[in-house]
Amino acid sequence: MSLAEAPVRDFTFTVKATDGQARTGEIRMPRGVIRTPAFMPVGTAGTVKAMYPEQVRALGADVVLGNTYHLMLRPGAERVARLGGLHKMMNWPHPILTDSGGFQVMSLAQLRKLDENGVTFRSHVDGAKHVLTPERSIEIQGLLGSDIQMQLDECVKLPCSDKEAERAMELSLRWAERSRVAFGEQPGKALYGIVQGGAVPSLRVRSARALADMGFKGYSIGGLAVGEPQEIMLAMIETVEPWLPKEKPRYLMGVGTPDDLIESVRRGVDMFDCVMPTRAGRHGQAFTRFGKLNLRNARHADDPRPIDETSSCPAARDYSRAYLHHLVKSGEILGMMLLTWVNLAYYQDLTAGMRQAIAEGRYDDFAAHTKEGWARGDLEPWAG
Repeated sequence: MSLAEAPVRDFTFTVKATDGQARTGEIRMPRGVIRTPAFMPVGTAGTVKAMYPEQVRALGADVVLGNTYHLMLRPGAERVARLGGLHKMMNWPHPILTDSGGFQVMSLAQLRKLDENGVTFRSHVDGAKHVLTPERSIEIQGLLGSDIQMQLDECVKLPCSDKEAERAMELSLRWAERSRVAFGEQPGKALYGIVQGGAVPSLRVRSARALADMGFKGYSIGGLAVGEPQEIMLAMIETVEPWLPKEKPRYLMGVGTPDDLIESVRRGVDMFDCVMPTRAGRHGQAFTRFGKLNLRNARHADDPRPIDETSSCPAARDYSRAYLHHLVKSGEILGMMLLTWVNLAYYQDLTAGMRQAIAEGRYDDFAAHTKEGWARGDLEPWAG
């Protein structure tokens, strides 16, 4: 067996090329390769909404995200484990990243109580009480069988006071160490630490330095895209980037718009996830090289053109805007499916374009050309 054919037994990350701070590389692990920059479609409850797993893979996705909190509640982590793990259950044999449940500490604040030990939740499904500690979060992610796991952290909503940001950041660091101990050594898998600190540069630096000293296999930047303007998000990335190990992947959690991706990659980010493309598709919106289209608008009702006749995605190329408008206005499930397909295809094409541009040393030109397309907008409205 040649070296190239030898099975991958551990988690590794290699930077293949850089262009300024932007970089392209590969994460290798037993279940496959993740090409970076990478956009991870969100499969909250073990499914990327309105998509078949085979479609998601065919679009170019190397990894999807599952949600610890939601899968803990339904169908239950122990049940998933008995059924062979999340990969088998959702028919996705490729890498899966799971979050820790920490985001729900913020988003479901009315249903939880927080202390040093962890978070006590009241289930939004049936009101049952659940306790999520760093150790239990890691246990759940292990039962799900995910390849990349997250430490439990506390994510605060911005804006917040410096004192509140510091309290949550320090708690997240203590939880990071407990998560690391609970995870132990798992060849072929990875645990990521999560940088917190709100919008306070000094807190972000303290968090990043402390996490780097703990020796995680990857580093996430959390607590952004939670209400702050884009310029603050980008400033925090710039603050954190010099303190994160260059040889480890960097994951910006919960981000974002196509422009967020372009600007974050420019600043050295490798991985992203966001519900935006799937959620927008279910609400009649399409991301395209012309910018965002709202298929609910009446101007599409008689338009026989496809969304984008040059797209590699059949949903963007083979169905008329008039038909998509009809499906959306009628509330037909097929409309949600087709527009979700369009959007995930666009996000995967965008990250593929980034990888190629970085490898060829023309990232700034790629970014400028892409943004010019958005600024020009769509073709002339259909005149009939």
